[in-house]
Amino acid sequence: MPEAVTAPSTASAPAGGEPDVAGLHQLCRDLAEAADAVREASRHASELALGTRLPLAALGASGRARTALRTLLRTLRDPKGLGWAADGRGVARAGRLAGVLTSRESLAVSLAVTGLKARIRAAAVAHPELLSDPDTAHVLRAVEQDRQREAVRTFKRIIGSQGAERAFALLAPSFADILAWNALTDENPFNDEAGWEIATGRTLTAAEPVMGVSSRIWALLDRGPGRAEPKPPEPALLERLDTSGTIGGYLRNIGTVGTGGTLLVQRVSGPDQVTRYVVQLAGMAADGVRNESPQDLLGAIHAVARPSTPYSRATARALRMVVPTGTEIALIGHSLGGITAMNLAGDREFCALYRVTHVVAIGSPIDGKRPADPATRVCSLINEHDVVPSLEGRSSVSPYALPAQFTEFTWTDDTHAFPLCHAAERYEHNLRFDVPEASAHVDAELTRFRGRVTDTRLFQLYDR
Repeated sequence: MPEAVTAPSTASAPAGGEPDVAGLHQLCRDLAEAADAVREASRHASELALGTRLPLAALGASGRARTALRTLLRTLRDPKGLGWAADGRGVARAGRLAGVLTSRESLAVSLAVTGLKARIRAAAVAHPELLSDPDTAHVLRAVEQDRQREAVRTFKRIIGSQGAERAFALLAPSFADILAWNALTDENPFNDEAGWEIATGRTLTAAEPVMGVSSRIWALLDRGPGRAEPKPPEPALLERLDTSGTIGGYLRNIGTVGTGGTLLVQRVSGPDQVTRYVVQLAGMAADGVRNESPQDLLGAIHAVARPSTPYSRATARALRMVVPTGTEIALIGHSLGGITAMNLAGDREFCALYRVTHVVAIGSPIDGKRPADPATRVCSLINEHDVVPSLEGRSSVSPYALPAQFTEFTWTDDTHAFPLCHAAERYEHNLRFDVPEASAHVDAELTRFRGRVTDTRLFQLYDR
């Protein structure tokens, strides 16, 4: 059965003596808030102790200044105080890097990590397979006991014995939280900020949580104004396109056009005889890191953290060729296509041209993005063993509520293999056979877009 979440939402406590999921989620939020407060205090203390004003005063005749400086320096390195808490700019930044590289503990990080553990424990209640599988249970025990190297070794062993596909699928409900825990406990200072963003319920913007590569670097690598060229549809392809106006039909269309850079736009005469457009955006191609099409790995990583990419710009250019200003449009996207749909819905200039009434994202990490128009309705459809939707930091079992514009349907099926459970065809199967309630909800939302298809346009999209 699917779980529909329309924010604000509350979790319920499982019966039978299981840990209280709602309580664990509240603990996670409280610890994240405390971690933020302690980190801010550490920054203020670092600025005073490692700046210039107080140390210069301490060199003078003021005994009070010397006492204050000694107290602050002791507080910034005392395990019984703030831990190794230097943070900020200049000397404080150097002190923080030294602490990370030498595995010194700080109170702020300890609070954030404890909150992540509570979140991972809550996920294991909702997904008992995390603990019933001996390998994933070993990973979670290593996380609980802060054995970072052992957790990494065990994950690699799962990949070696069960394959990467099953490893990612099994750990998907907690994958983002485990990445954040690893970022905050390893000796790499560059991924710390990503770990902080996930631990405190923020959207990933600074860097990715594995190596800590900055989003600015991804943006630099994935450059291009975006270009769209009309593509004459082949009669055989037109015959295969679905015109039912249902979410299952749109997913079949996305699978039909493929991930080679083709954008599909259908013009529909609705039940009220008003002309509207449905834009269908496919996901990432699996055959390269960087292609001439914007549907590549670089484009996917870039789109998670940034609102404007070659894919979104190329799509906007295509729509300007065929969609009259002021027209109502629905954006339907799978994977990277769903991220791009939300990036377009969040673009004020784009929304000044068109009325984006609905966004439907399937298997997409979109929870940190927001539409520019408060009237836009967003529906997110997620298989909980699909790791992709959690790559922006919020898992499908997150303790943080979505805004009122969002409705999220999550479910599990028996396909614990990635990327099979991420495929558009698998999502279409889920919606038809496993979670028809989710399909019915989306179809009801899109009623005004269901009618006679009066025109079909295809565009080939390019980075440049």
